[in-house]
Amino acid sequence: MPVHIGAKAHDFSDPMGLLSDCHRRIEMFLGVLQGIAGVIDRPLSEENAKALDSALQYFRQAAPKHNADEEESLFPRMRRIRQPEMRSAIAKVEGLEKDHRWAAPLHEEIERLGRIRLSGSSLTGTEIAMFREAVDELAEMYREHIRVEDEAVFPVAARLLPDADRKAIGEEMAVRRNIRPTGAGAKPA
Repeated sequence: MPVHIGAKAHDFSDPMGLLSDCHRRIEMFLGVLQGIAGVIDRPLSEENAKALDSALQYFRQAAPKHNADEEESLFPRMRRIRQPEMRSAIAKVEGLEKDHRWAAPLHEEIERLGRIRLSGSSLTGTEIAMFREAVDELAEMYREHIRVEDEAVFPVAARLLPDADRKAIGEEMAVRRNIRPTGAGAKPA
């Protein structure tokens, strides 16, 4: 079931809007992880366990698709546009791609420790500190990462990429989610 944050959720006909919608989900699930980090040293309530499981599932399944949407579909097309405003946006892309790689081991650590906790086992003091530190580091990185994409990359791409490129990006995003885009109303799963 899709998670829709706010009054409007974009569809595959507006891939930059859809990518920005993904950022709202990332922020929401980071908030969940931050909340869990505060209670990870205590027995998890059923509600907290479900929230942790949902956040882990999101970052395990959906977040890699979001990264692929950017790195395989959006960024290569942006690099082909030879226009000063696009070049300025592209200058930020290398750092964004590095962020994706930098975050991967932190996500793996959170997943590993979260699974241990969800199995009913307690974490050691060192593991609790590792979980909390990994969540804090991710949250800090994502704040700036998302700001750069939402303010400096996606708006430029939305304005300067040709319609055919935007359409192809939306179609590729749909395929990654095993959805057949059926026009403007096709929504992500």
